[in-house]
Amino acid sequence: MTEKSFKIYGYRWIILAVFMGAIAANQLAWITFAPITSVAARYYGVSDLSIALLSMIFMIVYIVVSIPASWTIDTYGFKVAVGIGAVLTGVFGLIRGLAADNYTLVLISQIGIAIGQPFILNALTKVAARWYPIQERATASGLGSLAMYIGIVLGMMLTPYLVLRSSINSMLLVYGAAALIAGALFLIFAREHPPTPASPPGLEERSLVFDGLKQMIRMRDFVLLMAIFFIGLGVFNSVTTWIEDILRPRGYSILQAGVVGGLMVIGGILGAVVLPALSDRYRKRVPFIILALAAATLGLVGIAFAQNYSLLLLSAFVMGFFLLSAGPIGFQYGAEITYPAPEGTSNGMLLVMGQISGIIFILGMDAFKNPDTGSMSASLLVLAGLMVIGLLLSTRLHESDLIRGEN
Repeated sequence: MTEKSFKIYGYRWIILAVFMGAIAANQLAWITFAPITSVAARYYGVSDLSIALLSMIFMIVYIVVSIPASWTIDTYGFKVAVGIGAVLTGVFGLIRGLAADNYTLVLISQIGIAIGQPFILNALTKVAARWYPIQERATASGLGSLAMYIGIVLGMMLTPYLVLRSSINSMLLVYGAAALIAGALFLIFAREHPPTPASPPGLEERSLVFDGLKQMIRMRDFVLLMAIFFIGLGVFNSVTTWIEDILRPRGYSILQAGVVGGLMVIGGILGAVVLPALSDRYRKRVPFIILALAAATLGLVGIAFAQNYSLLLLSAFVMGFFLLSAGPIGFQYGAEITYPAPEGTSNGMLLVMGQISGIIFILGMDAFKNPDTGSMSASLLVLAGLMVIGLLLSTRLHESDLIRGEN
């Protein structure tokens, strides 16, 4: 009876595709300046930290806007919320391109795009819950996360090339036009609900946002998961923000830094496809989170100390493959253990933890870099130690009742 009470629609892939376009455009805007920190600092006549602020502002704004964004997602639906985020990304992305030679206006544009970010990213598990059966939700979340990584890898690898071939102004204008197109496609093709539910009756019911928030912060496993995201996402945000500064003391160019950062995210793209799909297949979340954190820690150590370029590339790929694949599995695990709390709320809380830690880690890495050489290896070693703590915390997680019920 249950199997006949819901239907799965092929249009779910169209929904996911246009949603992924909005995500990619927003993340491309976030990471734009990371691989060209020194070039942008000279162009605008500001410090490296001022250029890092263009990325870090996304984390600062996220902390403020995340709960209102989650409330919008869970009250009005993902179509309205993501539409807001996509419009903000497109409009301010274009303004950023038109005012590309003025640092202050670029920073203001970054703030506008950053306001749109939680409206988009916090909807990841909501889209999966609306359109996908539970046995496909980690896969859908993985593909949504893949869009984040596509946007980041484009920023890492394409930005240095465009800047060297043309200019910062032209690059920002191209990115703004792409964001407008992505936003328009989402507004045209997105639908809030399938004609009939994509899951058995009852699995889409959710408590009120603030009731769900109070419920989830009392849950031991979710508190542990927030701590793990605080470490893991903070490590990713800080390493990607400072990727050129990390590698410059070892004599690497902005193109090489872009390739390293890009390969890390390409690894994440592959990981976001492979590991969440395996997690769905075996109906397990926790073992895959543990595996991902353990392997990502080894990759981070390689990034910190590898002098050989090939070893550096391998380390970046390993870190990206495992750390970034842990994200969608963790998001889905959080949605399952906090059920019936709204997906947008659990998703948003986990992302907020990473934004807070990202700010702390970014400022800490800048403050404690070697004053003579500019090396950040000592800071990276501290981050690796924190990753070990995250790994130990992950071994204390319990599998969700919701996924166990699907075995």
